[in-house]
Amino acid sequence: MKEKIYLIPGLMTDERLWSRIKPLLQNDYELIHIPIPHTEDFDEIIDILFKQFFDESEEKVNLLGFSLGGYIASYFAITYPNRVNRLLMVAATPGSSSEAEIERRKEKFTVIEKEGFTGLTQDKAKSLVEKQNKNDKELIKIIQDMFIDLGKERFISQLTSTFYRKDLYEDLVNLDIPIWFYYSSNDRLLSPHALDRLLNNEHNMKLISRNGTSHNIPLEVPELLSDVIKDWIKS
Repeated sequence: MKEKIYLIPGLMTDERLWSRIKPLLQNDYELIHIPIPHTEDFDEIIDILFKQFFDESEEKVNLLGFSLGGYIASYFAITYPNRVNRLLMVAATPGSSSEAEIERRKEKFTVIEKEGFTGLTQDKAKSLVEKQNKNDKELIKIIQDMFIDLGKERFISQLTSTFYRKDLYEDLVNLDIPIWFYYSSNDRLLSPHALDRLLNNEHNMKLISRNGTSHNIPLEVPELLSDVIKDWIKS
């Protein structure tokens, strides 16, 4: 029987986020995509996830979360530490949102009210990927399609949930499970404060970085991520 890995996506991403790592891993693992529940409350989110994870008599789960999904996965792990085998956070940190970040995100709602929900332009989608990937038409289309298909309500719900992030660092460092982080060294979407705390304090969590700016690691560097996942599962 293949080992199961539960995959939680990030803000305005769906199962297409994993489309480039699945061919690299599906022969060895059962990859199970779990959409972010449609609520702004993290306690409600993890209660819904608990029911999804354990309705088939699972005892413990391997959790991989991307971006917002990484935060959700870590929140789940500190709430149900005895039900998690290991945790991998991709392009994510366990920190809270700063006031400045919250204000910037609230401005997006003002724009939507004035201009409507229009999705991502091609230029905006290209700005989210690394230089060598800007001409990858399939990649750009996936990013745009996920965003527009998930729609306005999901965008508002998911973005609003980030206003209520609390810092999970102290709770995470006390967990007795393998906890790994994989991120790009110059990812501007990661909180510098939260990353600095991870890098400059003693703990047993494992941090792996790659040179680059990519936030969309599962789509941009699937080979590198799949190698990290294989090593993480062996940990």
